[in-house]
Amino acid sequence: MRAMILQATGSMDDISNPLSLAELPQPRVGSGEILIQVSVCGVCHTELDEIEGRTPPTELPIVPGHEVVGRVAELGSGSKRHAIGDRVGVGWIHSSDGTDAENVSADFRATGRDVNGGYAEFMTVPEAYAYPIPDSFSDAEAAPLLCAGAVGFRALRLAGLDNGQVLGLTGFGGSGHLVLQLAKHLYPASPVFVFARSEKEQRFALELGADWSGGTAAKSPARPQAIIDTTPAWKPVLAALEQLKPGGRLVINAIRKEDADRDVMASIRYEDHLWHEKEIKTVANVTHRDIEEFLPIAASVPLQVETQTYALEAANEALQDLRSGHIRGAKVLEIVNKTIN
Repeated sequence: MRAMILQATGSMDDISNPLSLAELPQPRVGSGEILIQVSVCGVCHTELDEIEGRTPPTELPIVPGHEVVGRVAELGSGSKRHAIGDRVGVGWIHSSDGTDAENVSADFRATGRDVNGGYAEFMTVPEAYAYPIPDSFSDAEAAPLLCAGAVGFRALRLAGLDNGQVLGLTGFGGSGHLVLQLAKHLYPASPVFVFARSEKEQRFALELGADWSGGTAAKSPARPQAIIDTTPAWKPVLAALEQLKPGGRLVINAIRKEDADRDVMASIRYEDHLWHEKEIKTVANVTHRDIEEFLPIAASVPLQVETQTYALEAANEALQDLRSGHIRGAKVLEIVNKTIN
């Protein structure tokens, strides 16, 4: 089967094409697993974290990709949850201990980091960690829901917002554009303010229903009760803490933060950024419950999913565009399956 593989980690400043096209054996399905014939796979910022070593793969080479949509091609022994031909999706969580805290369990294994993921024609996954895709979404639209959407749903839940309280979103890419719509559905009386670095992102936020948008450090019309940060940088953290109202909560939705502007945190002032019982909460992965609960809600909204598609062989281009901030919605690889070996 065709797959894009990562053979070594390193800065994409030095390695512009970190992934290479390879022919790999089709994976064998194990007991309790399913084999998925992949149709699309979303491109997530976490892939950049893997490639550049901030959350490195447990072994190399590895097939990245954890926003996977495809059809069930084969059932392992004892697998009964899905049928051949069912359309299913796989997220960042490939497997864990099945508890409510499985996202922080030592048993957590990440799709495309700890096991081969969806930048390939086929992949396997335990049947409990594959989810039916609502009919209202195309394959490409469904892909970012498996991570950007589901982890955004978890972040929104961790924000502890009451209907009518102000929500802030810092960063407006693959996850932010979904969380905005979700928040408008779940908390219809809550104003949503978007802080984004580019005017293009700010306009996009207003198109999708934001009540206000401005720069990362701009002053919003009112102090948010909660702010969700989906950026890879540190400057938005400091700006968000200053914006929060007393007793507010900042939810940082990122696997890792990059080092480029870490020094900005040296200017933190207790009285401006932390006092008045402000809180910081981080999102650590997702659980299977997050994805199971989120997908039907996404269909009921229904979420408008903005995507830009690339061929599987253009994965490096998609990653470079993501890294450069060329974002409107989410980036998705289209995998044209040729044969079943």
